[in-house]
Amino acid sequence: MKIIYYCYGGTHSSPIAAALHIGLLPKNKCPTKEEILRLPWFDKVTTAQRGQLFLVGKDRAGNPVYVCGRGREKQGITQAIISGLLLAEGDPDELLFVDTLPAVNLFMRVGGYLSRRFNLVRIGRPLVVYGAQLAFPRLVALVEQAQEQLGLI
Repeated sequence: MKIIYYCYGGTHSSPIAAALHIGLLPKNKCPTKEEILRLPWFDKVTTAQRGQLFLVGKDRAGNPVYVCGRGREKQGITQAIISGLLLAEGDPDELLFVDTLPAVNLFMRVGGYLSRRFNLVRIGRPLVVYGAQLAFPRLVALVEQAQEQLGLI
């Protein structure tokens, strides 16, 4: 199974969820600012990279875990990924898409917009990190639902 955590930009909520999934972050403790900023892909994906899959690592069952930014095209991006897999003669039933946007809050939206869209990283990044810490319990719940679906918990 290939697990794809996706959000608007693929750079805030989905990297945290993917890190939780593969054990880079513990589920029982809210991460510090430093722990969040060390995560692969956190606040690094650009607008031009939306729709690309970025491997974060593998879970304990060996499933690859990816992050992806979808922009406004939730359906379009998932369909494109499925189409690409079909072209490569893969099985779309081997994909699990997990939308992390339900966990995103206003701090993450504003901070992400400032940091990624306007390159105001000094203002946006602290906001998005604070928002990510507030959203952490919701992200844990999304990851646990995905892991349950996969039979990992």
